[in-house]
Amino acid sequence: MKREKAVVVFSGGQDSTTCLFWAKERFAEVETVTFKYGQRHALETEIAADIAAELGVRHHLLDMSLLGQLAPNALTRDDIVIEHEEGALPTTFVDGRNLLFLSFAAVLAKQVGAKHIVTGVCETDFSGYPDCRDVFVKSLNVTLNLAMDYPFVIDTPLMWLNKAQTWELADRLGAFEFVKDRTLTCYNGIPAAGCGECPACKLRKRGLDEYMATSGRGGVR
Repeated sequence: MKREKAVVVFSGGQDSTTCLFWAKERFAEVETVTFKYGQRHALETEIAADIAAELGVRHHLLDMSLLGQLAPNALTRDDIVIEHEEGALPTTFVDGRNLLFLSFAAVLAKQVGAKHIVTGVCETDFSGYPDCRDVFVKSLNVTLNLAMDYPFVIDTPLMWLNKAQTWELADRLGAFEFVKDRTLTCYNGIPAAGCGECPACKLRKRGLDEYMATSGRGGVR
């Protein structure tokens, strides 16, 4: 893989930034793609661009604002409360998001000569999002290969990791402090530790606390 090229689906959050470090270690060349889909906080796209620049990788920003119009959700509408009722999908789930993001990433990847698409989807800590499941990714991988007659591989390095293990991976890659201090995972658009109240922040903190308790990094906050 050291001779190959990859495109990382990149939001500037904990998971995609860890994936970016993972890809840089494995591929000869890496580019990132971020999607603007009407998310509440434009800061997400700015942080993604800043991180890509700092790590020396080419960054693409694609306008997918139609998605926010088609599928109203708590990530694009201030009047929809962030919540997850038992037996229902979270209001932060965006219908078709990963389907469209990965499809457009594949179109871009073919144009720039990349055969690998890296995404931070995860079936272990995934809030029940159906488009984060391994079976979906494998199915789409086949579809993309057939649709463009091009040998794509969708890499999912976090698929079977919980958040503590994702922190461990970032640490192994030498990215622990960078991920902890520079990324934006919070649904309310607050960098680093975030608001501490939204589901994304709680999941991030729970994983961080668990990793620190078992890694000897107990003094790191």
